[in-house]
Amino acid sequence: MPREQKQVRELQEGSYVMMDEAPCKINHYSTAKPGKHGSAKARIEGKGVFDDRKRSLSQPVDAKVWVPIIERKQGQVVSVSGDDAQVMDLDTYETFTMRIPEDESLASDDEIEYLEYEGQRKIVG
Repeated sequence: MPREQKQVRELQEGSYVMMDEAPCKINHYSTAKPGKHGSAKARIEGKGVFDDRKRSLSQPVDAKVWVPIIERKQGQVVSVSGDDAQVMDLDTYETFTMRIPEDESLASDDEIEYLEYEGQRKIVG
């Protein structure tokens, strides 16, 4: 699994974190002051990178969490059929089928950027 451990205090909005065994992009990060009974707590709200589900996490700032290493890659559209696109990776020349996001319109020979993590892929705009 391509991931690493980081302390909660090292996280920031826009970065990635594992929540409920799914990679999520952090939308909101806030901390509460340390109280009489313990250390400062961080509240993290995120959205699943591949499933778009909202998730939240509350941890002490010195706790360790898993951070996924999501690769950003370049590809070229080979063909489009319905909601799917046949894409060729520009580094490895591997071809695969990806779902086209609803707000995107792709045509053959378009160059795209996509995210990949553990066999999951998603086109980014």
